[in-house]
Amino acid sequence: MEIRLDGRTAFVSGSTRGIGYGTARLLAESGATVIVNGRDDHAVAQALASLRRDVPQATFHGLAADIASPDGADTVARQIQDIDILICNAATFDWTAFFDTVDADWQRHFEINVMSGVRLARAFMKGMLERNWGRVVLVASESGLNIPADMIHYGVSKAAQIALARGLAELTAGTGVTVNSVLPGPTASSNSDDFLKNYAAENDLPLEQAERHLIDSIRPTSLLRRFATVDEVASMIVYACSPQASATNGAALRVEGGMLRHPG
Repeated sequence: MEIRLDGRTAFVSGSTRGIGYGTARLLAESGATVIVNGRDDHAVAQALASLRRDVPQATFHGLAADIASPDGADTVARQIQDIDILICNAATFDWTAFFDTVDADWQRHFEINVMSGVRLARAFMKGMLERNWGRVVLVASESGLNIPADMIHYGVSKAAQIALARGLAELTAGTGVTVNSVLPGPTASSNSDDFLKNYAAENDLPLEQAERHLIDSIRPTSLLRRFATVDEVASMIVYACSPQASATNGAALRVEGGMLRHPG
């Protein structure tokens, strides 16, 4: 199966690194014009230069805006006309224990993980519905279905994101627009190397044992037994954007290595 998105324009929030960057690259390899987003001009410029080296035949544009704020989302809506594909990937997380969290921690997670998607969908979904084609993907997490005790605020925000995707999908009934969420598990993204180094040091482990020890300790139900790669997650996102995925709508697509034991 070959996925082709020629003539389509995609906006990927938080795409200067990690899963967002990998998704931008795979969308471009499939023929889409991709708008790369990050919070500052320098990060966007660096990502654009790297993407243009990776996929020299593709068309990329950059847009620096902090979509966690209403002003940033408004900037995106003003500067972009119509898009065919919206990937809501920008996110935040931390490991703060529940009793140590304050209201600002919860509000920050909801602004970035949930409200950014609300604002972008509000800006672009109407046009998709009018044109009768579009793809919206909210990059959520398995933590939205399996709320982790060590980051409850994050899990709750991701549960809300999954619910948001399902609710938005209800608005698309009978159209060529789909809305899905994608649920990664632990992923070897841009900051995982530093995270594993710190984890190894804190647990007095050789670095080469850190990943397996972490999975065994905090995600023991994993069938993958390792971190997923960025491309493994991005491939699921790009599939959800494809013409071939036209019957996949309102779904929570799991790419979490089999950690969730319940089917469906």
